Amino acid sequence: MDIRPAATLVLTRDTSEGLQVLLLQRTWDAVFMPGYFVFPGGAVDEQEPLGREHALGPADSEISQTMSVDEGGADYMLAAVRECFEEAGILVAMDADGATIGGDHPVHGERQALFSGKRSLAQLCAQHGLAIPLDRLAYLGHWITPPGPPRRFDTRFFVTVAPKGQVASHDGVETIDHVWISPAMALEEHRNGERLLGLPTIRTLRVLSSFDNADAVMRYAHANPPEPYPDQPWPALKKGKPVMLEPGSPAYDEAAKLDPEGEGSTRAEIVPGEPVEIAAGVIRLTAPNPGMMTGPGTNTYLFGHERFTVLDPGPDDETHIERILELTGGVIDQVVVTHTHQDHSPATAALKARTGCRVFGLPAPAGASQDQTFAPDDEPEHGDLIVTDAGILKAIHTPGHASNHICYLLLDQELLFSGDHIMQGSTVVINPPDGDMKAYLEALYDLLAEPVRYIAPAHGFLMGQPEAVIDYLITHRLAREHKVAKALKQLAPVTLKDLTATAYDDVPQAIHGVAARSALAHLLKLKADGKAAEKGEHWSAIGRRH
Repeated sequence: MDIRPAATLVLTRDTSEGLQVLLLQRTWDAVFMPGYFVFPGGAVDEQEPLGREHALGPADSEISQTMSVDEGGADYMLAAVRECFEEAGILVAMDADGATIGGDHPVHGERQALFSGKRSLAQLCAQHGLAIPLDRLAYLGHWITPPGPPRRFDTRFFVTVAPKGQVASHDGVETIDHVWISPAMALEEHRNGERLLGLPTIRTLRVLSSFDNADAVMRYAHANPPEPYPDQPWPALKKGKPVMLEPGSPAYDEAAKLDPEGEGSTRAEIVPGEPVEIAAGVIRLTAPNPGMMTGPGTNTYLFGHERFTVLDPGPDDETHIERILELTGGVIDQVVVTHTHQDHSPATAALKARTGCRVFGLPAPAGASQDQTFAPDDEPEHGDLIVTDAGILKAIHTPGHASNHICYLLLDQELLFSGDHIMQGSTVVINPPDGDMKAYLEALYDLLAEPVRYIAPAHGFLMGQPEAVIDYLITHRLAREHKVAKALKQLAPVTLKDLTATAYDDVPQAIHGVAARSALAHLLKLKADGKAAEKGEHWSAIGRRH
């Protein structure tokens, strides 16, 4: 699939209530992100270079250098200006006298011609004697759509102050609504499931939410252009043979971290029983329990140099237990457990018996089909610190996948051990009653506030760009919640089985039984939010939704 170059323009304005940005809602018929609120933007057009002669400010070479592209940086900016005019009716341009155009300028009558492709931005500038002040735009962000969606874009985000005197209006075709809103309010409504926002929009809003006014945003953006997005293949080994990893592939972030010189020395596969030093004093050892729910196997992490702490010792598998003892020399002071599912904690009892180690974690819920043999010596509270030979671990309570789930953050290295709260390659199972969708999402939001550089999951490789990983999970869950809520409103009163058939019509019918557990988790969250009600075997929608 081709990845198309695209550009987005974030319009800001100052109000008595603080900084606001313009968001447009995409049509529900859109193939990509239907119903989502986005900033004005779209694909870079082949006619964009014609607009350079009407541009003011830095030359293309300077803009391209800032954006880390060989050439054509100005074309991204021109595309952002053009798309903003087409979709929002606001044109960032100056007339022949050097004044910013207002809402009564005759060029506004050409919006439809530009939208339909009958006129280009360069033609409108020539006809009306306009210039595009690229120096009024600042480079704010870069996002490449990950594999999976029906369309992929390499999008550059720019920000500018909205020209005074022009009134925003959605185009009624690609966009069906618009709103001026503070970044903090938009994020809050997204968190409440009231407004659909995509990952790049969320990331941009999060950056903007820390500023009080538009000038402060522009100063920041001009002084802090984003770092280049990983776009080069990385060498590694797979089954002993050299391979090239593409950005976004599972092993890419780990290979780039562990082999920064690109010598091709890291493995692009996880082999049970083979230790991998993922950070200073931290070894990953994967248990021999691969499967549909465990991927390549459950990761056990060993902290230390002379004395060791073991995180998630894994299943009660003698081969794996002996390997742990071999690598640590049996000098294990502590065992730390994220939760008590059967692939994570059962080996604790054997290690305790063999080494006398102290055990940290929360016991299994009574009656749950979890590891009832797990008997912790200490039950960490949220924020508690655990000293290891490799650094200090901070306990972060993260219920959702399991009610007793804890993530651990190795503070000095900003490395998050996410257990099953965040997995690589798939979303985690949220299975009521112990699984709780509302708690899961709230815990994800809490993790965004932690200083994390890499995520070490219980299944899979190291994961870079943690904010993007977490935002993707939140967005994925809220998009599904929106679909569940929409089906509920259409079908109510409706049984769980019938609702699942509609809300999960994009997954194979053979796994609708599993999907029904996820649907129930979403319904229980909507009930907790006051948006759904249960009566017998039927569910109904209550309250208003955006």
